[in-house]
Amino acid sequence: MLIFSSIVKNELIDYKNKTTKFQRLVDNQKYYKIKNGLYETSLNTEPLLLASAIYGPSYVSFEYALSHYGMIPEKVTAITCATLNKKKKKTFDNIFGYYTYKDVPTSAYSIDVLYINENGYSYFIATKEKALADKLYSLTPIKNYAELEYVLFKDLRIDYEEFLALDLSKFETYREFYHSTNLNLLCRYIRRKFHE
Repeated sequence: MLIFSSIVKNELIDYKNKTTKFQRLVDNQKYYKIKNGLYETSLNTEPLLLASAIYGPSYVSFEYALSHYGMIPEKVTAITCATLNKKKKKTFDNIFGYYTYKDVPTSAYSIDVLYINENGYSYFIATKEKALADKLYSLTPIKNYAELEYVLFKDLRIDYEEFLALDLSKFETYREFYHSTNLNLLCRYIRRKFHE
């Protein structure tokens, strides 16, 4: 269970030095530090469940979400998350894992993000299509279709059948909100490859 240190300290009414007592509780592994002021009571908590609480507003996306959905073969260990208006990448490294947070366009932020409530924890995660759009947005501009195919199917190693199973029409909608060279190229690629 997630808990703020201030709440625990308020409950330690029998102790003169609440900070010292709380630190002892942490040292004795009753609480596990996630970041300053935020702790977890169980070491067995799945790292994904903590992502939205660590830094926000945010949602799980990019490589971690693609791996989570089985679209890429690699197990991604860093929990990759999207934020808005933070201006710079933020990282957190704790006993549960390594978390990275980076911006996506404000106009695209809230599109196709799912709210998940699991075992008393809640977090937000991009849909498959949105996670791929976020990832492409984060890359340097891709020059042509051949390079795009290389990035999708060789570099990211997205399963081709999984790619075909996506709702490819969604990328046309996303294009309007990202204003991204890579998303524009993907839309042209989809139209040429599958609609002409």
